[in-house]
Amino acid sequence: MKKHITEQTVIFFSVSKWLILSSATGIMIGFLISIFINTIHAAQDARGILPFPYYFTLPFGLMLTIWIVRTFDRNATGHGTEKVIEAIHKQDGYINAKIIPVKLVATVLTIFSGGSVGKEGPGAQIGAGAASFVATLFKFSKQDRKKLVICGISAGFASVFGTPIAGAIFGIEVLIIGVIMYDVLLPSFIAGFAAFTTAQFFGVEYAYYDINFYRSFHLDLALIGQVIIAGVFFGIVSDSFITTVNHIEEWIHKIPYNRYLKAFIAGLIMIAISYFISEKYLGLGIPTITNCLDPKALLSENVHWYDFILKTLFTAVTLGAGGSGGVITPIFFVGATSGAAFGHFMGDHIALFAALGFVSVLAGTTNAPIASIIMAVELFGVHMANYAALSVVIAFLITGHRSVFQSQKIALNKADNINLGEGSDIEHTSISINMKDIDKVRNLPSKLRYKRFIWQDKNVEKEN
Repeated sequence: MKKHITEQTVIFFSVSKWLILSSATGIMIGFLISIFINTIHAAQDARGILPFPYYFTLPFGLMLTIWIVRTFDRNATGHGTEKVIEAIHKQDGYINAKIIPVKLVATVLTIFSGGSVGKEGPGAQIGAGAASFVATLFKFSKQDRKKLVICGISAGFASVFGTPIAGAIFGIEVLIIGVIMYDVLLPSFIAGFAAFTTAQFFGVEYAYYDINFYRSFHLDLALIGQVIIAGVFFGIVSDSFITTVNHIEEWIHKIPYNRYLKAFIAGLIMIAISYFISEKYLGLGIPTITNCLDPKALLSENVHWYDFILKTLFTAVTLGAGGSGGVITPIFFVGATSGAAFGHFMGDHIALFAALGFVSVLAGTTNAPIASIIMAVELFGVHMANYAALSVVIAFLITGHRSVFQSQKIALNKADNINLGEGSDIEHTSISINMKDIDKVRNLPSKLRYKRFIWQDKNVEKEN
C-alpha cells in the first residue's frame, strides 16, 4: 500500500510539473507563431504595392534568402522539420535560439517572392527553438530538454495547422516511424492546445471545410472500393513527391556553379512557367486547395489534372535553389489536387477525394498516419473518419520505408519479408527482401524493381 501511494505521489508531481512547463511553453510558442503567421499575411498583402507581378522578385528573393541563411544561421535552410528531427535524435534537442528570427525572416521573404514552400515546417522549427532556449536557460537535463523540444514541435504544428489534436500527435509521431512517444503525449497535448488558443487570441484565423459527404454510415461498397484504389494512388503520389524533391535538390546542389547564380536561374525558370501557364504553383497555394475542397468542385480553369505534378516540381526547385520554408502546405496542395484529378477520373465525389488526398499524401510523405486521420476529422468532420482511415493507412504503407524527412528513425517493417539493415535513420538504412520472394520480383520488368532492395546473393548460389 505504501509503495502504491508513493508511486501515485511521484506521478502526481510529474504531471503537475509538465502541466506547468508545457502550458507556459505553449503560450510562448503560440505568441511567436501568431507573429510569424501575421507577418506572412502582411507580406502577402504588401505584394499589391509592387507595380509588376510580385513573382518577378523571386530570383532576388532566393538569392537574398541564401545570403541571410548563410550569414546568420545555416540551420535555417530547407524546410525546418528535418533539422528539428535531426537535433532531437543527434543533439539531445539542442537548437540555437537565433534560428527563430532567421527562420522567420527567411521564410517570409521566400513566400513573399513566390517561393513554393509552406509555413508548418518553419512553425515547428520556431516552436522547437523556443522550447530549446527555455530548457537551456533554466539548465534542464538533457532528457527534459528533449521532451520540451518535442512539445515545441507539437505546439508549432498545432498553432499553424489550426488542428490542436492532430498537431500534437504529429509532433510525437513524426520522429520515429512506427512509434508514438507516449511519455510526451500529455505535455504535447497541453502545449498544442495552449499554443492554438494563444494564436487565436492574437488574431490568427484558421480555415475548416465542410465536405458534406455521407453523414450516415450506410454501406457503399462501390465507394469503399474507390477509396481503396485512391489509397494506392495517393501512396504512389507520395512516393513520387519524395523522390522528386530529394533528387532535384541533390541535382541542383551538384551543379558546379555559384549558388547565387543557380538560385537566380531557378527563379527565372519559375517566373517563365508562372507567366505563361499559371501563378497557382507559387507561394502557399491556399486558393487552389480551397477550390478542390469545394463540394461543387470540378476540373476546370481553376483546377487541372496536372496541378500536383507542377506543384511538386516548383517545391523541389524552390528548396533546391536555397529557398526557406516548409513542405507540408505544398503536400496539402499536391494531395488535394491529385485527389480532385482522381475524383474526376472516377466520375464523382471530387471534393471527397480531394479531402482524402489532402490527408493521405501527408501520411505517405511524412509517415504520420494517426495524426493524418485525426486531422481529417478536425478539418472535414467526423463523417470523414472511416474513409480517411482506409485511404490514409494504405497510402502510408504503399509509400514504403521512405519519407520527406530523411532524419526519421525506422522502428516498423511495413510488410512481411522485408528486412531493415543497420541504419539509424531513413537516409542510412538499407532494405533487403527475403529470398523466398525473389522469384516473384525477378519476373517483374527491371524498371519496376525497387532499386534499394539488396539481394542476398549467398542464398541464390545455394539455389543454383
